[in-house]
Amino acid sequence: MKILVTGGAGFIGSNFVYHYLNRYPDRELVCLDAMTYAANPATLKEAEANPRFRLIKGDITHREEVFQLFREEKFDQVINFAAESHVDRSIEDPGVFLTTNILGTQNLMDAARETGVGRFHQVSTDEVYGDLPLDRPDLLFTEDNSLQASSPYAASKASADLLALSYHRTYGFPVTISRCSNNYGPYQHVEKLIPAMIVRSLADEKLPIYGDGKNVRDWLYVSDHCTALDRILDAGVPGQVYNIGGNNEKTNLEVVGIILEQLGKGEDLIQFVQDRPGHDLRYAIDSGKMKRELGWEPAVPFHSGIRDTIQWYLSNQEWWTE
Repeated sequence: MKILVTGGAGFIGSNFVYHYLNRYPDRELVCLDAMTYAANPATLKEAEANPRFRLIKGDITHREEVFQLFREEKFDQVINFAAESHVDRSIEDPGVFLTTNILGTQNLMDAARETGVGRFHQVSTDEVYGDLPLDRPDLLFTEDNSLQASSPYAASKASADLLALSYHRTYGFPVTISRCSNNYGPYQHVEKLIPAMIVRSLADEKLPIYGDGKNVRDWLYVSDHCTALDRILDAGVPGQVYNIGGNNEKTNLEVVGIILEQLGKGEDLIQFVQDRPGHDLRYAIDSGKMKRELGWEPAVPFHSGIRDTIQWYLSNQEWWTE
């Protein structure tokens, strides 16, 4: 079997690459990545030593190149991580998000249709659902929730989801979609909340927190996300959407406080800044469908996941300082 992983030099994609190579010693994996600012060449150095792995620099928005790759390689499965994903950047420049996240996904699906790919998995986000009120902890996002995207990033991912589902209905395209909560763990770019707070804390720099810090996110350790994706590729039903959550709701302020405590730093480093435009209040995922239908549950509690994440950034400073 040969699988294509797009965006495999990024955070979640690279973790999936290592998960897949370790779990399936008889399968080939090709990684297609544009190697933008969010990709670190050092991330896949170990994978590149594996004869079953190949890294190709390429952009999913380049339609002819995508088709040529699919025709040459004859992939059995595709998992699409490739995306612009930073909300703040989408507010500043929506256009690149629409191009990559929507048209890039279309290019991949068209090439997959032409070459008879057996399964196409679209990695999406819980942000397509919008947000939930802070005073209703009983409310959780389910796969039946309407799409209420708040940012250009979320809107671009919601559009790609709808396009993928339309391909399933119109063409019988074998697509599955997953919508995950906030990931954390090794290899995450330092523009994201948890690594940014770790790096800034180590340098005794101020830690900027939007608004009052009470916005809530559900945190999912990246290895749990990888096992969930593996289950979907293996046994997910084409045309279905699967929510992947960590059951670890924390306010942004709580997360930063935990990082400061583990690093032995004081809360005087916290600095509240003007809130992000359209900032979602709360995300919370109901992963019941994953448990009922695919037998998956998150295995890593937040207290151990965040400890391991902090230790990884401490032990791999050359990765994020280069």
